[in-house]
Amino acid sequence: MNIVKRLEIIANYVELEKILQALEKAEVPGYTVIRDVAGKSSRGDGSHNMAMTMLDNVYIIAFFSPDKVTAVTNNIQPILNKFGGSCFISDAMELNTTKCSS
Repeated sequence: MNIVKRLEIIANYVELEKILQALEKAEVPGYTVIRDVAGKSSRGDGSHNMAMTMLDNVYIIAFFSPDKVTAVTNNIQPILNKFGGSCFISDAMELNTTKCSS
């Protein structure tokens, strides 16, 4: 098992490209994006209007080595400060798995 950091970002869809570029710049090895997420937060942004697809939220999850935390936060925080969004970084444990072959 490897200790890794888990990054979760909920942001507006229009900022997705900037966020992904910031993750690439920080050399995060991969990520998953889930589009069209909705919810409610203490920030009052819980409305979800299906007619406004350009304003849909995205959920981004990524795992990376702990030594990249400073680079990730330095790259992501200015984007979220300017455009809004939530970001959480927590500890996680990666299980070593093997590839299945047929």
